Amino acid sequence: MRIFVGPQNFIERQMKRTCFIGCLAVLLAACSNYEEKAQPYLQRAQELLQAGAYSEAKSQIDSIRTLYPKAVEARRAGIKLMQQIELKEQTRTLAYLDSAYRAKTAVLDSIKGRYVLEKDTAYQDVGNYFSPSQTVERNANRTFLRAQVSERGVMSLTSIYCGKRNIHHTAVKVMSGDTFAQTPPSRDVYETSDLGWQIEKADYVLGQDSSVIDFIVMHREDPIRVEFLGERTYRMNLLPSDRRAIAEVYDLAQVLAAIEQIKKEQKEANLKMEFVKRKMEGE
Repeated sequence: MRIFVGPQNFIERQMKRTCFIGCLAVLLAACSNYEEKAQPYLQRAQELLQAGAYSEAKSQIDSIRTLYPKAVEARRAGIKLMQQIELKEQTRTLAYLDSAYRAKTAVLDSIKGRYVLEKDTAYQDVGNYFSPSQTVERNANRTFLRAQVSERGVMSLTSIYCGKRNIHHTAVKVMSGDTFAQTPPSRDVYETSDLGWQIEKADYVLGQDSSVIDFIVMHREDPIRVEFLGERTYRMNLLPSDRRAIAEVYDLAQVLAAIEQIKKEQKEANLKMEFVKRKMEGE
């Protein structure tokens, strides 16, 4: 059977085809126009990348995404350029961190000889630094506050009580003039006895000590009164030598903590670089 197409149907089909072709041409022209308008942003981003102005370069690429979302080729080029920027940023970050690491380790090398490192390699991966004046063998049967910092920069204060009767203390309060600071109850308390002496120890980690360590450091040159708080209260004055020892360990802790932070940031920067490189290789 032959189907006869009338003149009217033929004309309608031709008009639709013509309309489609026209719309496609307009769309292609519009896309081409978007690509042309996006090019100055790409060029400017490239110039800023070469100049080391990475944030400004990324801003130019973001402008393409915002202003010309249909500029497919320009956006694709922008993604590749953004990856180059990210690699440059991490390279610069690593260079800065390497410099900072060398500077901090130089400071550490110049001062760590002032401290005693106690570390039993048989069961300890990380040792602790003490002031020579506060080592265990020099302070038998003495009630005092002792400072220590791990090789990884974690500082803590230990309240050590020695007496004929237990006071079962879990916190300490330090006072100078009309000001004071007080630790929260310690979660790390230890009690024992030795030759009739009752020995109690409680640890307070810097940052979880309600600023007691900071208080002592701030008042390192001032008289400080101490209260051991428990079932009974024991009062004493903090010796000048102990004030200095705590402040000196605090200074060491700042250096060690800074080194650990730099190591963490170096690791993060290297991971970001590897991630970007894998993305670039996968494209």
